[in-house]
Amino acid sequence: MAIKPDRWIREMAEKYGMIDPFSPSQVAEGKISYGLSSYGYDLRLADEFKLFAPPRDAVLNPKAIPPEFYRDHRGSYFDVPPNGYVLGRTVEYLRIPRDVLTLCVGKSTYARTGIMVNVTPFEPEWEGFVTVSIANTTPVPVRIFANEGLCQVLFFQSDEPCEVSYKDRKGKYQAQQRIEFGKTLNG
Repeated sequence: MAIKPDRWIREMAEKYGMIDPFSPSQVAEGKISYGLSSYGYDLRLADEFKLFAPPRDAVLNPKAIPPEFYRDHRGSYFDVPPNGYVLGRTVEYLRIPRDVLTLCVGKSTYARTGIMVNVTPFEPEWEGFVTVSIANTTPVPVRIFANEGLCQVLFFQSDEPCEVSYKDRKGKYQAQQRIEFGKTLNG
């Protein structure tokens, strides 16, 4: 399994719609960079956010977090509260090939301000807008910007396709169109 270079990412985006919209080069002037890089693609943060704001006495059950624990916000930026987190989504819609697995990591610009970006791997044949968790590990608010780079996705292609893809098993986050809360089956 090898990491895929810019040439492969560009071809997969332009011919097969793997990343839409797609920027064939880095866009950086006056912005936190996004677009194609040497061995990855920097995804942008959309302008919709869900701030996690549970009642003080809440006990969190990851199998059933009530949607009312989140407050909606839309705008060109969002100030993540101290030691808080927000859910966001990418501007880009991804379509992962059957023989590819991705890893997504936060950008260094945000890491240097105490922002941690968490995204699970994109499995073979998963598609959708990426829901991202953005955590502020500092004691002060940190501003994050919509329509600018947030995280970088790395593509790893296997020597052979998997027997059962995310699409085959009808994964619960397949083709997501908005920020999705955690889902469990039968629970």
